[in-house]
Amino acid sequence: MPMERPYSPYAETVSALLEAALPHVVFDGWSEETFRAAVADSGIDSELARAACPRGGVDLAVAYHRLGDQRMLDGLAKADLTTMRFRDRVAHAIRLRLESVEDKEAVRRASALFALPMHAAEGARLVWETCDLVWTALGDTSEDLNWYSKRATLAGVYASTILYWLGDETPGHAATWEFLDRRIDNVMQIEMAKASARKNPLLKPLMAGQDWLFSQVKAPPARGPRRDLPGAIWPDN
Repeated sequence: MPMERPYSPYAETVSALLEAALPHVVFDGWSEETFRAAVADSGIDSELARAACPRGGVDLAVAYHRLGDQRMLDGLAKADLTTMRFRDRVAHAIRLRLESVEDKEAVRRASALFALPMHAAEGARLVWETCDLVWTALGDTSEDLNWYSKRATLAGVYASTILYWLGDETPGHAATWEFLDRRIDNVMQIEMAKASARKNPLLKPLMAGQDWLFSQVKAPPARGPRRDLPGAIWPDN
């Protein structure tokens, strides 16, 4: 099941504010100025708007990111993934995520916002959420440290691909998709090296000990509030 977010009574208000904000983002970024302009253009009561987005433009940037996540999930639900290799499914998900963007400048401005020290943790959390949604949508059933390593590895691939994509001016972003394929190939090489080490008579005992230790780290509960990081070492009883 995908990561569940608590129901918000302000969902429609945030959606209206976001739509009104986008034309201003290219000039003022995800700022307080953009937020105030969105309130004025949408006609939403200022107190209601502030209740829906206490942090103003920051909350609108978060909403914009999550809108892209939802569009990605909608695209994955419609796609025929059965004929794809698993690495191609992952690449397809990331490509859908980037292709869901209608205005690259809005992402550029969001990247600048979440690069600021006071918002860096928020940006990292959003990237983690996106990667969790990808793995969950693709049927990941890992319960141990692999749950974390898969998302952390994909976060590195996703973040680097976004930066490359922002500067890519090739037709249809062809260079970005080639870059993405190379990064996923790099990850696959790591997995192949790990599998080879497990088969090596000299390294097999070391890998067995490592695998046992890693198996003691459990993924967050599938139901109830998700606490993304850190994980927990749970007793057997």
